[in-house]
Amino acid sequence: MSSIDQAGGEQQVGGGEGTGEDRYTVAGLLRHLARARPDDDMLVLGSERRTWAEEHAIASRVAQAAIRDGVVAGDRMAFLDRNGLAYFDFLFGGALMGAVNVAVNWRLNPAEMAAIIDDSAAPLLAVHTDFLPALAAMAGLLPSVRRIVLFGDAGVLSDDPRSVGYDEWIAGCSGLDPGHRGGSDEVSMQLYTSGTTGLPKGVMLTNGNLSTAVSMAGDTFHVRDDTVSLVAMPLFHIGGSGWALCGMSRGGRSVILRDVDPAHLLHLVETERITEMFVVPAVLMALLATPALQTTDLSSLRVVFYGASPIAEEVLVTCLAAFGSEFCQVYGMTETTGAITALSYEDHDPEGPRRALLRSAGKPHESVELRVVDPATGLDLAVGEVGEIWTRSPYNMAGYWAKPEETRATVDPAGWLRTGDAGYLDEAGYLYLHDRIKDMIVSGGENVYPAEVENVLLSHPSIVDAAVIGVPDDRWGETVKAIVVPAPDAELDAEAIIAYCRDNLAHYKCPTSVEAMGALPRNPSGKILKRELRAPYWAGRERAIN
Repeated sequence: MSSIDQAGGEQQVGGGEGTGEDRYTVAGLLRHLARARPDDDMLVLGSERRTWAEEHAIASRVAQAAIRDGVVAGDRMAFLDRNGLAYFDFLFGGALMGAVNVAVNWRLNPAEMAAIIDDSAAPLLAVHTDFLPALAAMAGLLPSVRRIVLFGDAGVLSDDPRSVGYDEWIAGCSGLDPGHRGGSDEVSMQLYTSGTTGLPKGVMLTNGNLSTAVSMAGDTFHVRDDTVSLVAMPLFHIGGSGWALCGMSRGGRSVILRDVDPAHLLHLVETERITEMFVVPAVLMALLATPALQTTDLSSLRVVFYGASPIAEEVLVTCLAAFGSEFCQVYGMTETTGAITALSYEDHDPEGPRRALLRSAGKPHESVELRVVDPATGLDLAVGEVGEIWTRSPYNMAGYWAKPEETRATVDPAGWLRTGDAGYLDEAGYLYLHDRIKDMIVSGGENVYPAEVENVLLSHPSIVDAAVIGVPDDRWGETVKAIVVPAPDAELDAEAIIAYCRDNLAHYKCPTSVEAMGALPRNPSGKILKRELRAPYWAGRERAIN
């Protein structure tokens, strides 16, 4: 069905202004902008460009095909691929008929992928043909899946009798929007936590959560109607899917980066005239090391947003000079629909009296409440005291899918969500992060927050990346170990590094040993997998640090 036909079909079911639907829900956003800006580019990937009306037409056909196959409102539709246009077909297609999007982490092994799909009880799974080997390895592990939709290389098939090619699947389906309108409490997206400490949990994000985040994108992310957003983070991550929806919210163009290749990323900034992007610090470090950064035209960039993992102050200062654009840090998590605080570009002042703010995660957004509490008692701590960060806001998740006990352990009856992050608030209300509570090292009764030690290590000229963990010690219980990535051609001098830390930190916080690695293990959101680093040292012990 043509875009013109689809626009008429969408209007037949109502939608957008005048119907009472929130235009900032997943479905409402697409319906509104397909009407308001039908012929404007919405999505770009390589040579393929798609308008708002074209995407609405395709998503409506996906919705109709899913309905034909027995998918109903509230069912989960799982999706497995790298970043691509098809993700949005299924995200929006599901929203138009009330199904919940479940993006699967494609970097997992097949058993882990299958565990997520099975946990979601999805009756439908969309899979790129690049992942047919993984699909084959999941044979017998997907009892809930009744239909598998393959996209990508049309000539590649699966032996699974449930599978059908994408084009064949939607052939003959009407482009009429089914017109589902869910309430604010209805779950629209289910993202699985990265699982750095255990099995992933399905975070249920509602229409209300997402519409709050998307409606505030103008204030939070400075999104405008002329925004050209670079979608670089994995779409199974809130920093990918959440950022994408925010970037789309005013009708601008979204440029999809299938894989993070620093040189190609810079090429897209220049050729597509990217205005805003969100990346993790590890990507910023990779860009700094890319020769093309020196010759790429970055003049279109208005703001670079960064977050999801710590950044060394010196790396940030170098980025500010190298990019020539504004920088803004955001802090949040999947359970809070992404960002709940921001360190604005006005607060990035490396040469001025406010330089110390570069170590802050900023101030909470409007409607976000923050507390810093003693995790053992739940009592509020004084300004400057480190404790667990709790938050309450319309961004907080509905809960973990099918895990009521875990939900109750994370969100209390008054609606306060325990982030598991350690930090403190200063007198002006700026939040400073120390680390995950679970990563805190207790050495001889003293609390050591690894991020504080890592910041010192990262200021050493011979170190480009660092992680600090607690390892067993017969005298102190735990002692501090530094695992570092040396700069090219630098020789590791463990004693000199320890001495450097002692010049900058209290003695009890300093590493007692230093080990070099070529690269630190990280999850897709850029967080260091400290569980992997700790495992060899705690193996076989009664007490295991998680």
